[in-house]
Amino acid sequence: MKLKHLIYTLLIIAIGGFISYRIISNKSKNDDSKKFNDKDSPTTVNGIVIKTATFDNNLSLTGSIEANEQIEIHSEVSGIVEGIFFNEGTFVNKGQVLFKVNDIELKAQLRQAVTKEGLAAENERRAKLLLQKEAISQEEADIARADHASAQAQSQLIRAQISKTSVKAPFSGKIGLRSISPGTYITPTVLVAKLVNTGKLKITFSIPEKYASQVKSGSVIDFTVSGSDKTYSAKIYAIEPEVAVATRTLQIRAIADNTDGKLFPGTFADIKLPLNTIKDAIVVPSQAIIPIQDGKKVFVADHGKAKEVMVDATTRTDSSILILAGLKAGDTLITSGVMSLKNEAPIKVKVK
Repeated sequence: MKLKHLIYTLLIIAIGGFISYRIISNKSKNDDSKKFNDKDSPTTVNGIVIKTATFDNNLSLTGSIEANEQIEIHSEVSGIVEGIFFNEGTFVNKGQVLFKVNDIELKAQLRQAVTKEGLAAENERRAKLLLQKEAISQEEADIARADHASAQAQSQLIRAQISKTSVKAPFSGKIGLRSISPGTYITPTVLVAKLVNTGKLKITFSIPEKYASQVKSGSVIDFTVSGSDKTYSAKIYAIEPEVAVATRTLQIRAIADNTDGKLFPGTFADIKLPLNTIKDAIVVPSQAIIPIQDGKKVFVADHGKAKEVMVDATTRTDSSILILAGLKAGDTLITSGVMSLKNEAPIKVKVK
């Protein structure tokens, strides 16, 4: 009986010891966890002291390259094409005959009209002589004069039709692929070819309305195109007089020389538009900016804590962004770990 009580006593002591051990162990873990998650433990971050600098404000934009002059070549009259006097894809000069439409019928009509014009002129001459002798009335003389004028107009009309059978280049440029051959019956609706002046090219682009007052006619822009490392320049020569209501942008056009012929209409251009140079500008690294619903914010160090500051950010480069309001010289800007920071969180800043 005594042995049985002894065994029970040992079991109770063992169970009590195990329970005590678990309680002490859990308490130790909880204490360690609290220490690890202690809100008072500062987060180590990187930062910079903001300094002012001169900022060359360049606006990065995308525009389209267009031909300085570009038209579709059509015939003004219908008829059989009797001659084509250009080679596809070659340069043609202003005034050069591109193709000729058969004008045999028109020339026959002209000969007939010229004959009638001569007869009408003779009738008018005779009517004047008879009027002087009072052999005819003034009305009859007026009719003869009107017939002569009508015959002259008819001759001029046919000559104009004949001149339209020779289609000439309205300006110098490169002509494209033709869609006709000698012997084709052509009408004014048929597209013969396209003529493009590529010696100079237009660059059309738009800027946000807030920069409208900083752009002036005569300013020079730089641009590049895909597939080329060369930087080209163009001069602004035209600015739209009003901002587009739908997009709140202002359309601008510049012109560039294409002396090497490596720029093609229809391609895109990456443009750098120089705006006003800003002195004492605040420029910060892009990674310090946090986009939010109402705008953009940053964190600055304020007596060992992270302070949330709203900023007005504008033009940016590849690695930095211009701040118009919200920061000042001397502020310590936090540049790392900003996405996980909260306002008033304790921090330890390593200034670089």
